[in-house]
Amino acid sequence: MPDNKLRLTNINLKGYKSISSNGQDIPFEEITIFIGANGSGKSNIVSFFQMLNYMTTGALQTYIGKSGYADSLLYYGSKKTNRLKSEITFSDNNSTDKYSLTLSHAAGDTLIFTEETIYWQRKNNPKPFTITLVPGLKESGLYAYSKNTDPAGKVTKIIFNLLKHCQVFQFHDTSKEARIRNSGYINDCEFLRSDGGNLAAFLYAIKKNKDGEKYYNRIVRYIKSAMPQFKDFVLSPSSQNDNYIILNWMENDSDYLFGPHQISDGSLRFMALATLLLQPPATLPSVIILDEPELGLHPSAISLLAGMVKTASQHCQIILATQSTGLIDEFDANSIVVVDRDEEEKCSIFKKLDEKNLQEWLEKYSLSELWEKNIFGGKP
Repeated sequence: MPDNKLRLTNINLKGYKSISSNGQDIPFEEITIFIGANGSGKSNIVSFFQMLNYMTTGALQTYIGKSGYADSLLYYGSKKTNRLKSEITFSDNNSTDKYSLTLSHAAGDTLIFTEETIYWQRKNNPKPFTITLVPGLKESGLYAYSKNTDPAGKVTKIIFNLLKHCQVFQFHDTSKEARIRNSGYINDCEFLRSDGGNLAAFLYAIKKNKDGEKYYNRIVRYIKSAMPQFKDFVLSPSSQNDNYIILNWMENDSDYLFGPHQISDGSLRFMALATLLLQPPATLPSVIILDEPELGLHPSAISLLAGMVKTASQHCQIILATQSTGLIDEFDANSIVVVDRDEEEKCSIFKKLDEKNLQEWLEKYSLSELWEKNIFGGKP
């Protein structure tokens, strides 16, 4: 990513799910990969970004309700932890932007904002520009405040857009009823949805754009590498209703038209991943978050996935939570954050690996072998 582009550098999180009120500092690079045992808490980072996604659309209360209400989000419930706090830091060569929030337990087993603050600080300036939003609200005040035309409103808009473009994607639902397998509105194509439900419309829009064809062809090439019999998508408005489109495709040396119901789960997920990571840079989110992207993929497709991640990381940040030993071998140790459970304190702890400290080990073993040997943690 360009050095002059604000990027996510750190999240300090307290009192959220498996993270205790003492808090954890979680650093981020262009590519950040969370590994750890089942139940260690790595997926809780993904769910925190999901909460931010809901928050930036004015639907925090919906997220709280879907998650089992506040008691399920607070560390060991509201009797032990009555609030969660977070400070999210974005930085570039010239400045540092921070967004701080406190969500406190309230009647009805919900959470309300009791603190929401924005900091903007230029390098070599000891005093930050600070904006404190109105407390006591059920939804974030960021969007409304970002509409102001004064300097404070402009700073707030920058923060709001940074948070809004940290997007979680999960292509796990490939059931018969999943939107990705069914026809969708053809004009639902401005961005790829988090579940890939508008994949056909999004691919169609890329292909039809005069500057998008090379990216569409790149997506098809990667899919062919993972699925050799695949020839191309057959994307056109439905003959029955030209407002809708479905993910039809063809094989090599055949004129038989296949539908999305005739794609394996793993192949369909790879198609969605390829489209997400290889789309035109102009439409990429600032930060892409993926939980277990290797799910259902053949081992030979893991290196293709890693290559797509590296390609996308030239234009945006990538955050992965994974259990795949093959996937982490495609990256260096500095990209890895190990998540362990502190059994004494009963909480998650996060530790970023330092390749220099592992140099002697890495001369003899791969990262996956060190993980399996529990040299740096991340094992039950």
